[in-house]
Amino acid sequence: MLSKMRNIGIMAHIDAGKTTTTERILFFTGKSHRIGEVDDGEAIMDWMEQEQQRGITIQSAATTTYWREHQINIIDTPGHVDFTAEVERSLRVLDGAIAIFDAVRGVEPQTETVWRQAKRYNVPCIGYINKMDRMGADFFNVLDDIENKLKINTAPMQIPIGRESSFEGVIDLTEMKEIRWKNNGEDLVFSDIAPAREEIARKWREKLIDALSGVSDCITEKYLAGGEIEPSLIKSELRKAVLKRRLLPVFAGASRRNLGVQPVIDAIVDYLPAPDETVSVKGYNLKKEEDINIPCDPKGQPLALVFKIQNDREAGSLCYVRMYSGFFKSGNAVYNIGKKKRERANRILRMHSNKSESVDSLYAGDIGVIIGMKLAQTGDTIGSEGWPVLLEKMQFPEPVMSISIEPKTMSDLDKLKDILALLSKEDPTFTIRENEETGQLIISGMGELHLDVLVTRIFKEYKLGAKVGNPQVTYRESISKAAEQETSFSKIIAGKENAASLTLRVEGAPRGSGNKYVYAAKPKIEIPAEILEAIGRGINGSFSSGIVMGYPCIDITVTATDIKYSELTGTEFAFEACASMAFDDACRNASPILLEPIMAVDLVCPHDFVGEVMSLVTQRGGQILSMNSKPDIDEVKAQAPMEKMFGFMTSLRSVSQGRAGFSLEFSHFEKKSER
Repeated sequence: MLSKMRNIGIMAHIDAGKTTTTERILFFTGKSHRIGEVDDGEAIMDWMEQEQQRGITIQSAATTTYWREHQINIIDTPGHVDFTAEVERSLRVLDGAIAIFDAVRGVEPQTETVWRQAKRYNVPCIGYINKMDRMGADFFNVLDDIENKLKINTAPMQIPIGRESSFEGVIDLTEMKEIRWKNNGEDLVFSDIAPAREEIARKWREKLIDALSGVSDCITEKYLAGGEIEPSLIKSELRKAVLKRRLLPVFAGASRRNLGVQPVIDAIVDYLPAPDETVSVKGYNLKKEEDINIPCDPKGQPLALVFKIQNDREAGSLCYVRMYSGFFKSGNAVYNIGKKKRERANRILRMHSNKSESVDSLYAGDIGVIIGMKLAQTGDTIGSEGWPVLLEKMQFPEPVMSISIEPKTMSDLDKLKDILALLSKEDPTFTIRENEETGQLIISGMGELHLDVLVTRIFKEYKLGAKVGNPQVTYRESISKAAEQETSFSKIIAGKENAASLTLRVEGAPRGSGNKYVYAAKPKIEIPAEILEAIGRGINGSFSSGIVMGYPCIDITVTATDIKYSELTGTEFAFEACASMAFDDACRNASPILLEPIMAVDLVCPHDFVGEVMSLVTQRGGQILSMNSKPDIDEVKAQAPMEKMFGFMTSLRSVSQGRAGFSLEFSHFEKKSER
């Protein structure tokens, strides 16, 4: 039954306690029989060797557990900004999410990033303020931080009893009871609210009702009439508000001490949507050439999205899929709609981190793994030939950092290329190209940690030795003025003349608007469709090959203003080559410019070191945008060129005695300054 299923993700900034909380959820729901600790390298969800050694989540891990007769599919996502693609593709297929906040640091930079991703995919959320037992923890401060930074109204479901090391439990504002935990967190003890805490409990209960009355007429009417508002009514009205993303119910706890986790599991069932309660996913019907809404119906035509590929040495490609309609049975044929290829689902698995169990079929609303599809890539739609519907593809950020890599012996070159191709298939933000001049392989990713993890995988997982170069910035090229160019092409191949002539106009577009090709020519005779397609291919192919330096082009609008075509000599080959030449000539006359990636830099540091930290950023060509002072730390937002940020961590530790931290995220490209 769809109403008994939940697809949820755990999302937050790095080190907020995502994996620790997930481990407790698995333990208290009976999925695991012991609690795996991240700090000990024994977390079930962090199964990769590097995750255990580094103490961070690198790959999103999926698992299934059960609570109150509900099936809960959980995806634990990374918190580090370098692995934002893992979060992006997870949120694309989830119905709800738990946003975890650090009780000391509140809303951190990566929390804002994942919140924007959840908003883009319209994912309803519940909030959980973790680490209430830490020095400096302040539940009420974090509530204000959430409202100010994430721009959503909070509905605190609990308030803490005690703070920092004296944190011992919570007051449930729905039932108006105190909750404490005993027996290593397994048993919940309910009691009446102590007289000393009655006033603050009533005050926050009023705030909860006030928040609900802002979104529920039913609650408002009862409140104004002076009637008692039952817990069941609070839950039902809050559920409606959460599904519309109008309120964020917030819970408190300390996962590492096993305090506060069970109410969060209850909230998953009570407030997050079942697959058939979410907004219908949109698709494009290739046969009818129209957008359609796809209801989550297990009896409908089969349709699923491949949201992740993971390579397994024994089984081959593990294709993680989210079923949106119909069902797939093990052993049946599946149709890759975008690639128009038929493949076979040899086996269907339900994952528990890196372990799995075989299932016979996968129905609408469920998440699982299909083995046997060799051609599938992240973002592909699979279904049936009779109902060719494409689901919206996922958008991933562009890589901003590159390094060169070469095998220690030339005999290993093909093996290295095969490994890189596998890693690229797994990770959409990891790209490979070959430098035509030097013959070097250049790999690109989201940052130093991202590339370091991938290179380490090549060494340890695939046991291949390689030499790695220093990090380089991935630049872009564009133009700074408009230019028009008429170009002709003529070549005799196998005794037949291939000729083409066209005029292109190129002009710069606003930064971030992307490349665009417009056909505006009015030739005297009608041009065949295949010739127009060849011109489009020539121009679109040129965007990636650069102008002067060979870096990809961005933000250029190309308009075909005139085409001279002859039926006798005009061929697809000639017009594709001519379009490429015309683009190159026009752009060289349009004052080409080199663009460098500018990074958004988010820093946190103790008050004593904020001056030195800000000075360090400006020395590296950075610009301070804002500073926010909290009780124990300062938050600094800045922008700086990627080129100047290599080795920044070492310098930051030096000036702050190792007490400052930072995260980098790509912001935009701008003209490279002469520094």
